[in-house]
Amino acid sequence: MRIGVAAGATAVTIVGASVPVTGMLEGYPVLTGQAMRYALGGAVLLLVALVTGKRLPLPRWRDLPALLGLVATGMLGFNAVLLAAQRYAEPGFVAAVLGASPIALALLAPKRSLAAMVGAVVVGGGVVVLSGGGAWHGPGLVLALLTMAGEVSFTLFAVGVVRRLGVLAVSTWTCLLAATIGAVAGTFAGGWQMPDTRQIVALALLGTLLTAVAFGLWYFAVNTLGPGRAGVLIGMMPVSGLVTSVLLGAQSLTVSSALGALTVALGCVIGLRKSQSGRPLEGDTPKTTFPHGTDISADVVR
Repeated sequence: MRIGVAAGATAVTIVGASVPVTGMLEGYPVLTGQAMRYALGGAVLLLVALVTGKRLPLPRWRDLPALLGLVATGMLGFNAVLLAAQRYAEPGFVAAVLGASPIALALLAPKRSLAAMVGAVVVGGGVVVLSGGGAWHGPGLVLALLTMAGEVSFTLFAVGVVRRLGVLAVSTWTCLLAATIGAVAGTFAGGWQMPDTRQIVALALLGTLLTAVAFGLWYFAVNTLGPGRAGVLIGMMPVSGLVTSVLLGAQSLTVSSALGALTVALGCVIGLRKSQSGRPLEGDTPKTTFPHGTDISADVVR
């Protein structure tokens, strides 16, 4: 369990801290940029499999709906909707809606845990306080809700297929699928352009750390803890983004943001605790062995 928590916390910390990196891609075609980023991530994961001698099981027909659903809604779709949501809603509002993702995961998980549900509610409240809320107009609310749905689907679509194929295989195949679909779709919507040095650096970092590393760590955490309990860790994304922004001097630490961060931490402690009886709650025992998923305030691109 401790390894699972550490993996999940590291994954969401990477995502939250990637805010300055994703900002370096402003103005670059979304779909083709994501195609290049996921292609690099897939290549890194294939190299890992080759170096470690791990086998990558080929997806079966029954695995394809989950993999395609994950790519369409939790990866490419999430990024596109997130960018659209920012045109009609303030980042704080989108972040507040995304703060409900742990609650949705706790309710929709195959095996529900009372601790995870309570922790998710506390985490969601902490995210709202930390982000400061925000305003929206037009389709902003709908787009923010679709963004949250993409966040949730990134985890839920992977639950069964990770158990069957393994963490490394799912991470690899989804990256390669996203790269292929993004390249085809991006050819007709947005087109291709040569990235400059700044954008190349951003794509390289996103393809390696945010994709190859964070994806594997997150799916390992989900497979170990279960989606409900792992979901409370999503609240650490805006906390990580806050810490990074403060360290870079992009924003100052306020009382409300500090209070929100502490509330998120409390929710994570509640959601991840063991039952008092000593018996494991949902996800305490790994279902399989490790065989080898736009700041959340609206700028982290998955």
